[in-house]
Amino acid sequence: MNGVHDMGGMDGFGKVEPEPNEPMFHTEWEGRVLAMVRAMGAAGAFNIDTSRYYREALPPEVYMTSSYYRKWFIGLEDMLVAKGYITPEEVAAGHALEPGKPLKHGKFTVDQVERVMVRGQFGRTPSTAAKFKPGDHVRAKNIHPTTHTRLPRYVRGRVGVVELNLGCSVYPDTAANDAGENPQWLYTVVFDSAELWGPDADPTVKISVDAFEPYLEPA
Repeated sequence: MNGVHDMGGMDGFGKVEPEPNEPMFHTEWEGRVLAMVRAMGAAGAFNIDTSRYYREALPPEVYMTSSYYRKWFIGLEDMLVAKGYITPEEVAAGHALEPGKPLKHGKFTVDQVERVMVRGQFGRTPSTAAKFKPGDHVRAKNIHPTTHTRLPRYVRGRVGVVELNLGCSVYPDTAANDAGENPQWLYTVVFDSAELWGPDADPTVKISVDAFEPYLEPA
């Protein structure tokens, strides 16, 4: 979706200011939010692409004024309400008001935490041959989906060169909407800076984007 989260290549936000010696969490509640998101995902309430979509769907004024883990917290709350695991009344009350909705994978125990914290495997067996190969010139389609996508706006309509075939993976655009894994080929596509930013761009810079096959067309 074309939300405020897709800020690549935009001007006017100031330079990135890395925090020296940044801690893993700034406050205790941030760690609890991470734990809740990973626990509910592991229990089958949602997948990683759905989780990303709900954070992307935050109103611009909320997204721009929220810290990283506050976005995670609000997105989690909205997602659990939408999927029927909690109600707005329970959120307001701060506790359950009715029996909980069963989770797909149920509860997990302390000895399973390490497994839960390891990112899942998303590679899948292809059902069709890859359309592109390294060296092919491709154009990123000028698409504007209303839900989750991994194709950034700044490459849409631009021409790049396929550098790598990364294999076949779960397609985020359908997984985010509970429309199935729909495995698609994934490629690394390299764009010249001038192609993306115009003649004033640094000519020594190239930008690599991992793009799924449905995002691309021959150039």
